[in-house]
Amino acid sequence: MKKRNEMSLRTAAICGALLLAAMGVACSDDPKAAPTKSEVTLDPNLYTVEHPELFKLATLETRDLPTILKANGTITPDINSTIHVTSQGSGRVVELKVRLGDYVKKGQELLSIHSADLAGAFADYQKAAADERLAKKGLERAQLLLSHGALAEKDLQQAEDTEEKAKLDVENAQQHVRLLGGDPAHPSSLIELRAPVSGTIVEQNISGFEGIKSLDNSPNLFTIADLNQVWMLSDVYENGLGDVHLGDTAEIRLNAYPDKIYRGKIADISRVLDPATRSAKVRIVLPNHDGSLRPGMFAVSTFRSRNSQPRIVVPSTAIIRLQDKDWVFWKDGAQQFRRVEVHTLGGVADGMQPIQPSGSKDELKDGKEIVANALEFSSAVAGQGK
Repeated sequence: MKKRNEMSLRTAAICGALLLAAMGVACSDDPKAAPTKSEVTLDPNLYTVEHPELFKLATLETRDLPTILKANGTITPDINSTIHVTSQGSGRVVELKVRLGDYVKKGQELLSIHSADLAGAFADYQKAAADERLAKKGLERAQLLLSHGALAEKDLQQAEDTEEKAKLDVENAQQHVRLLGGDPAHPSSLIELRAPVSGTIVEQNISGFEGIKSLDNSPNLFTIADLNQVWMLSDVYENGLGDVHLGDTAEIRLNAYPDKIYRGKIADISRVLDPATRSAKVRIVLPNHDGSLRPGMFAVSTFRSRNSQPRIVVPSTAIIRLQDKDWVFWKDGAQQFRRVEVHTLGGVADGMQPIQPSGSKDELKDGKEIVANALEFSSAVAGQGK
């Protein structure tokens, strides 16, 4: 009985399937059957507005403008006005009198060093001075004996030669003491290291009570720079080197002073490219009498090429920044506007912005109309929907 029921259910299922298939065939063969609705894909960059007259339009125009190139860089001291301070003698720091960033005057004491080298140089000087005094007395005695006929001429010459050598030894010992920073008139084992020039300490490689080694394996203790004039070193990529020339004026903006523009001239363009970044160093000389430009500051330099090219310009308000890209809204019909991606090329003094279309150049060319206030338009269409 159970098997008979299962067979009946299976037969009914098969019959139902066949019936549905037959109905499907009949529907497909019916010429009056309604077609299925096709999927409609919307253009995400096309906007339709009900009242386009509410939005002010601006007409694109073309101007002959120089190519504008921007490059990142940093402020550095002028190498020609930078002095590295070292100690000729080894020893240990006794007192450190200046710090990184201090302004020092020429002759100001920077630190004092207890040096065995200086102590040895003074000992050599004192020994040479004693030998010279003895040689001088020997010469005087020889001259006296020769005047009384009690000494041969050759013995006098020998005494004179000994005196001359003793004088040379004293002079060499004095020079050695001075070279180490000592004063022959004031014997001491302390080296008083003094500033050779006036300027700002821009580098410090020593601290209190540290040992100082000889020059062959020790870095400079301080670096003093005159910051009345500084350099801006910009990294210009190789594809932009044709737009920069020696003597051209560059505009510099710093993160520290975003509202201030510094101007300087290109003094040098490196003839060697950095193999890692494929860029060359471009040096710009900047006056810095007020000391506002500090070494290490990040800056952006703007170069303008000597040759002009036709560029499309639009009001700066017509550009909106979305998704890390710049866009304008081009009038593409009576009630339609199309969002077009553009690349900005730098600003113009009258508030116009040079642009370059990223897509078809036919969309944006001289005489075309775009929305003058892109932010206002974007907010309006976002509120009403497309």
